[in-house]
Amino acid sequence: MPRFHCPTPLTTGIELDLPPGAARHVQVLRLQPGDHITLFHGGQGAGDLGGEYDATVLRMGRSDVLVQVGAHHAIDREAVRAVHLLAGITANDRMDWLIEKATELGVASITPLVAERSVLKLKGDRADKKIAHWQAVAVAACEQCGRNRVPVVNDAIDLAAWVRANPASTPGPASPGLAQRLLLSLRPGTSPLRTAAGTDGGQGPVLFLSGPEGGLSHAEEDLAMQHGFAPVTLGPRVLRAETAPLAALAALTL
Repeated sequence: MPRFHCPTPLTTGIELDLPPGAARHVQVLRLQPGDHITLFHGGQGAGDLGGEYDATVLRMGRSDVLVQVGAHHAIDREAVRAVHLLAGITANDRMDWLIEKATELGVASITPLVAERSVLKLKGDRADKKIAHWQAVAVAACEQCGRNRVPVVNDAIDLAAWVRANPASTPGPASPGLAQRLLLSLRPGTSPLRTAAGTDGGQGPVLFLSGPEGGLSHAEEDLAMQHGFAPVTLGPRVLRAETAPLAALAALTL
């Protein structure tokens, strides 16, 4: 059954005009009155029941779609362990790919990191448009993979500003609670991810930091370690910037 993100409040029994994005998707699929779909709000707030709702198409207009919201199903497909990703912004469409696959793997939130070696530098309106685009990528990935909670794509930020806003001893918006902080590093003496994170039984939240193409600079790694990040490795092979955080997510969430 087709699934659509509907960020407006959902209540069993109401008739609802779908938001523009979902309405366009319904029309592209050539659905007709009487067809059944699934809606999910996708929010992280306390007022959202989570789960998903049955819905039935009532009317197809030129640019609008009216549905009736049916039964609520308290289905939760979230990972047991919340992993918050602080990822160096990669070039071209690789960041789209990273966000899509990270969402499928169950990431709790994504903060694009403007690192020293990032090719793409975001500021002003361009940054706002990119964040909105990446959030839409996460929404589409949730529609496809069955998640009913959309991970938040936070504003792009550099590491120095991030650590100022998120002291290691204080809960922050990107790492609720005192999340374990892990830094992907090629430095000698790093611990294997599975050992450091306790993936054989650990379930506490994790904040995972990885760099762009070329990795984080030595200064950035030093700064991260000064603010509670423990250096870890994924093994002897050097993974691409968009592959490494996904490998870590798979190890931590699957």
